[in-house]
Amino acid sequence: MDSSAAGDRTVVVRAPTRIDLGGGWTDVPPYCDEQGGFVCNVAINRYATATARADETYRADPRSAERSGANDLVAAVLRHANVPGVRVDLASDFPVAAGLGGSSSATAAVLGALTHWQGTDWDRAAIAEQGRHIEVDEMGIAGGRQDHYAATFGGALALTFTDTVRVRRIAIAPATAAEFERRGMLVYTGESRVSGSTINAVMSAYRDHDSRVRDALATMKMLAHDMATVLESGDLDMLGALLAEHWLNQRSLDPAIPTDRIDEIVMRAQTAGAVGWKAMGASGGGCVFVLSGADNVDAVRQVVAPLGTIVPYGLDQAGLSDVSVSPSG
Repeated sequence: MDSSAAGDRTVVVRAPTRIDLGGGWTDVPPYCDEQGGFVCNVAINRYATATARADETYRADPRSAERSGANDLVAAVLRHANVPGVRVDLASDFPVAAGLGGSSSATAAVLGALTHWQGTDWDRAAIAEQGRHIEVDEMGIAGGRQDHYAATFGGALALTFTDTVRVRRIAIAPATAAEFERRGMLVYTGESRVSGSTINAVMSAYRDHDSRVRDALATMKMLAHDMATVLESGDLDMLGALLAEHWLNQRSLDPAIPTDRIDEIVMRAQTAGAVGWKAMGASGGGCVFVLSGADNVDAVRQVVAPLGTIVPYGLDQAGLSDVSVSPSG
């Protein structure tokens, strides 16, 4: 499409964030390249939303985005996509640096909006890989692949990482999904995170053949496989037990991963009868996911609420999706 003829046309696309249940870190090179990685995650309805529209200030060169106030991520995507004459504005409804894969959600939304602006159908895997390339290779942000696939595919995913990425959608019964939403809570600690430095430290320890780190990563991968199975079966109590075991291994990877506040949330949740808990993403702050028992949701919420902000969420099944395209011509 000739963007100069686009007039007042706008394209609005959104992409979900995610709750990483298990296997995070095993999708990061060189671990996934050498050992194979596996991640179980679920997309949630906290979104990054990208709005694309024609704009003269972006007419000659996508690099003008940097001079027009676009954030670094949007400017990087515009340079990569090379679609002059299009302005992209980005909004989100989730906390910054929350460990929910927000930057990958944002990248997917912007790429999705630009792809539809050009009249091209989405290739969800290709957009996920483009997003990872922009973040990791062009912007130098350490990380793996799971967030990009959650943002583009949505739903509950079992993701296998080797020299290729295999995506399997986990079938969750509606009753299980409703219970997951009722019993699970995201507690935003308000603490900032620097995930890249932690990821680099863990992968450096892996390269140095640190047996503690290598054993923990292998166990986390195994637990992620088990999580995918029990999530499909609907056994949320067992899922909680796997989450708790995963957190013990995850927090052992590096001293920067647990914090006093995260430990306090976990302790209070466990005392009130929660069945599972785990910090999100690279942790060191951000959000903690707590899974209550079937009969103690209110009690768990009451004890953890003073330690952070409860972020409401539901499960997202659509992944990358159009919000609106107007006018159509």
